[in-house]
Amino acid sequence: MQETDKEGWLSSILGKEQPPSHLARAVIEEKLRNAILDGRIPSGIALRQQELATLFGVSRMPVREALRQLEAQSLVRVEPHKGAVVAPLVGEDAVEAYSLRLLLEAEALRLSIPLLDAQDIAVARTYIEMLEAETDYTQMGKLNRLFHMALYHRAPNRRLLRLIKDGLDEEERFLRFNLSAMGLGELAQDDHWALLNAASDKDISGAIDILKHHLNRGVEAISHYLHHGPCAVAHKIIPPQKNDI
Repeated sequence: MQETDKEGWLSSILGKEQPPSHLARAVIEEKLRNAILDGRIPSGIALRQQELATLFGVSRMPVREALRQLEAQSLVRVEPHKGAVVAPLVGEDAVEAYSLRLLLEAEALRLSIPLLDAQDIAVARTYIEMLEAETDYTQMGKLNRLFHMALYHRAPNRRLLRLIKDGLDEEERFLRFNLSAMGLGELAQDDHWALLNAASDKDISGAIDILKHHLNRGVEAISHYLHHGPCAVAHKIIPPQKNDI
């Protein structure tokens, strides 16, 4: 893609509105993040600081800071001679990423469950019901993230919750573009219902066991997909038409 074509393409995606200087980093980060998550800016695209600074009418400093934040969220990575590049959906470190997620999410669940009230449980229940009725893969990934965060959000450790949200965002981005290719068909929510019931009963150890099972199934499906292709997942990892995210 030629530079002029790329500038016009980025402009059509991100707009040309100049943000206020005190909000520049946050605005640029949000616009880039949304465009990466919904696929308008695909994996492998280089995000050059000067191009973005010119587009938004700002200096390179807020652009640099925004890209650093996106790198911390695993949405962007820095490559030699290319600079910041939109990261792949899921890499070979999927197993390690899920292992880290399990540690973080189990701790959030442990801290949050004693503080969950009836309204929190009702909200989480609504997300499962919406997942069961949803057929759009984009919405499935979003609802999956919202369900999990509904159970974790009472944890008082805000930094922990930010780390978990980053991991769920990464999973959402992968599921958004690969659920169909993975051949997962209609999503069953057995794990989600079991997790919700355990949380409602204030059964912390039971909820953590269910979460561990849930995430292990997820990493098994994704790993098999990455190594063997979409057909193998539906037929070998989890029976067709009976799967979960």
